Amino acid sequence: MEFRLLGTVSVDTFTGPLPLGPAKRRSLLAALLLSANTPVSIARLTDSLWDDTPPLHARSVIQGHVSRLRALLVGADAEAYGVELVTLGDAYVLRLPETLLDAQRFEELLTLARGQRSPADAVLMFKEALSLWQGPALSGAFAGRPLQAAAHSLEESRLATVEQMARAYAALGEHNRAAAVLRAEAVAHPMRESLAAALMTALYRAGRQSEALDWFHRTRRLLADELGIDPGHELADAYALILRGDPGPDAGRESGRNAPDGQGTAARGPARPSGGHDASGNAAARADLPTGTATAEPPGPPGDRGDAPGPAPHRPLPVPSLAGEPHPTDLLPRAPRGFQGRSAELAALTRAAAGEAPVCLVTGPAGVGKTALALQWAHRNAAAFPDGRLFADLRGFSDTGEPALIEVLREFLLALGVAPRRVPESAAAAAALFRSLTDRRRLLVVLDNARHSATVRPLLPGGTDCVTLVTSRHRLEGLIASDAARPVPLDVLEPPDGTALLAGVLGEDRVLAEPVAARRLAELCGGLPLALRVTAARLAGRPNWTLAGLADELADERSRLTYLDVDDTGVSAALRLTVQQLPRDAVHQLARLGHHPGSHFDPYTAAALAGTDPVVATAALERLAAAHLVTEAAPGRWVLHDLVRLYTRGLEPEGGPEALTGVLDHYIATALAAADTAEPGGEPCFVLPEDYRRPVAVRDFVDRATAMHWLAAERDDLALAADAARTAGLHDRAWRIILLQWPQVVWRVRDNWSPLLELALDSARAQDDAYAESRVLNLLGWVLTEEGRAAEAIALLERSPALARQAGDRLGEATALINLAVVQAEQGELDTALEDCGRAVGLAREEQDAHTEMLALQHLARMQLTANRPHEALASVRTALDLGPEHEEIARRVLLLTTSGEARLSLGEENEGILLLDRAAGEAERAGYDEGAVRALQALLRVTAEPEYRKRYEEAVRRLTDDG
Repeated sequence: MEFRLLGTVSVDTFTGPLPLGPAKRRSLLAALLLSANTPVSIARLTDSLWDDTPPLHARSVIQGHVSRLRALLVGADAEAYGVELVTLGDAYVLRLPETLLDAQRFEELLTLARGQRSPADAVLMFKEALSLWQGPALSGAFAGRPLQAAAHSLEESRLATVEQMARAYAALGEHNRAAAVLRAEAVAHPMRESLAAALMTALYRAGRQSEALDWFHRTRRLLADELGIDPGHELADAYALILRGDPGPDAGRESGRNAPDGQGTAARGPARPSGGHDASGNAAARADLPTGTATAEPPGPPGDRGDAPGPAPHRPLPVPSLAGEPHPTDLLPRAPRGFQGRSAELAALTRAAAGEAPVCLVTGPAGVGKTALALQWAHRNAAAFPDGRLFADLRGFSDTGEPALIEVLREFLLALGVAPRRVPESAAAAAALFRSLTDRRRLLVVLDNARHSATVRPLLPGGTDCVTLVTSRHRLEGLIASDAARPVPLDVLEPPDGTALLAGVLGEDRVLAEPVAARRLAELCGGLPLALRVTAARLAGRPNWTLAGLADELADERSRLTYLDVDDTGVSAALRLTVQQLPRDAVHQLARLGHHPGSHFDPYTAAALAGTDPVVATAALERLAAAHLVTEAAPGRWVLHDLVRLYTRGLEPEGGPEALTGVLDHYIATALAAADTAEPGGEPCFVLPEDYRRPVAVRDFVDRATAMHWLAAERDDLALAADAARTAGLHDRAWRIILLQWPQVVWRVRDNWSPLLELALDSARAQDDAYAESRVLNLLGWVLTEEGRAAEAIALLERSPALARQAGDRLGEATALINLAVVQAEQGELDTALEDCGRAVGLAREEQDAHTEMLALQHLARMQLTANRPHEALASVRTALDLGPEHEEIARRVLLLTTSGEARLSLGEENEGILLLDRAAGEAERAGYDEGAVRALQALLRVTAEPEYRKRYEEAVRRLTDDG
């Protein structure tokens, strides 16, 4: 048994790592290990598990985590290793031999290394000590203040060890090796002057003077830009040593054996290790480039940097694409069509992107074409980013609200190849993983419509060769101050560019025939590309209209002058004039789109809003797209520009309630279809509202994957729809829309569902609806249980059965009893849990609902096995398996087979038990149900040391996210 703090907090055993569960349980273990063999008070643990005000039930939560951790240790035979988790009054102590703790072994090896007379022996011990590190200290734990301080202390010790190992290499004359170990840390910790000074000295003594000087200037500029200070004495002394030409000890010894990888530098061209750049955009490791290496990017113009113009900046050599993908990740929308002008701004973006880890900031008023400029530059420079291009609309100026930071990071991480279950739950952890994945990559990140600097910072990539392109209506001066963002302000189009835009839509001949009128149109539209495009669309559909005639119409429009005084100059007037020329059905569709609570829509959603069918809605959307009033962001996925959305809400204000009810019922119908396809055979999770209006047509899902994809893709809009329903007092729709996401909740239970379910609970209580409240409590209680919040779960679930009985909902009562029994069993109340689960079986049987009965029997069998009643457990499993076809409910079937196998083992029937567990593991692996595979294989490894089982177990654990 081995306890790890130097990396992910974990406990390794003979059968593999213990499934510690949520981050707070790892935090508790970390706090106990940091004070191993010393009592740790409840107050100290509370500080470690919560940053802000702890919940009222903090003590109960800690007790629950301690109980679960103790059970895990006992199950892993920890006592045989001298490990014991005991309670001492108002504190806990984890007793263990200190040799089992990697942090303690690390310190012991350092002490031994520092006492060695031979530098070679010291290097070996330093290497062994550093090999214990498997990532940042205390990873996977919730970083409360005490744990943050401990992690920082451990990291300081690690960095000091790296510096000591480099000194040992220097004593051996192996300066290239010293530089290699120091460079990696200096890149990761650019503000640590001792690292930079040591690296400069190592590079100089290895004969790489130009690199050493480059590193000094890079660090000097960074200190000045970020902290406003000059280099300290260590850095200044190292610089002076190089300028004096002091050879230092052992200079010149490196020619063959001391070169990187033990080879002479003459044997091959040196490899470029990091691709770093200094603050001016020039290569920080130019001496590493082989002779004759060319750079492809032009230098910036003289005078745009603090020092004299140097050679052209270059990017590092290409590295393999992320996650081994055959093609680089590309989330960019398509390039804007008919893009005109902006040559100066495009050039300014190119200059701004030439620095190290640049952040380019495109700013300007609404409708000025910021997004179009960003996408045009991104598509023109695609070759500069071989590792991919990411895009996110931050909706900072949208009335639909900004997306949650974790959702943007999740989309980025999934695009970069991270498995869905390995995406961290917290935004901070996801941002750290994103920075890590993008380190040493050449990636473009486009962040569109940012409102605040604070929204952007967690989304900045970690690589020095990544470029971030931000668009905003605000100046975001905070981002300029904190991250040296280079602003590229965008103003309205000049009349020549405006007429060129018109020519791109209407054709040059038509514009050249009326050049004065074309220029006048551009001026009347205020130079805004949006206004110009909708005006050009009107003319394109009417070849007999003259440009002069339309210019006169715009000039006579009094309301246009009113809007010239606001940021969105000319847009509303142009939109109104365009809408007047649309067919009635298109105007009706546009007006109803303005009442859509979500951020995007498909033909089914549009039809529900307008009270039509998808075929009619599609035709209307095509007409609106031709007038540039809606945009097809992806096939079948349409969006409204923010300004168009605001305008259209005034077209049919009286139709708002009808449109909202229609789209809410559309979401209910579609989510019901998705849930039924994803998890067939189950009882519907509610009855429909009395005034429910079924849409004319509902999307059909061909398989589970398609249904689950829709639920995942629509999560944000479903939440927005539920919120709009609550605001409108339609609480009967609000809680149903939230509850219908239960297949995603079950599949990704750790994905922060509790806040949304709490909103559903508020809506259920607002109606004083016992039926709704019980149904929501069932799912919310189960989620809280899985999050390790057992005390809160019990408080909610204890109320659910009575509410279900009050509503006459017998199946809801059965489900509530099952969920309550699961928490009771986890808290040690096994007799009560068995009784409640048995009642659930009876209720489901009376209602003749096989699905709910099978669920109850599955949990009853597990509890009977825990109570050492294997015969009863086998009987419950057999009854459950006889209830449903084998192809349904694969997760439930795997758990039943696992329980059956464990029961056989308890009865001494080893061969049959092994066969059942192997069958359960195989079915789980084929279905991608990693939790079930881990459970079955873990049971197998308790009775057999078969190498195949161990290999499969380790593979399943690797696939399974640490926190579930």
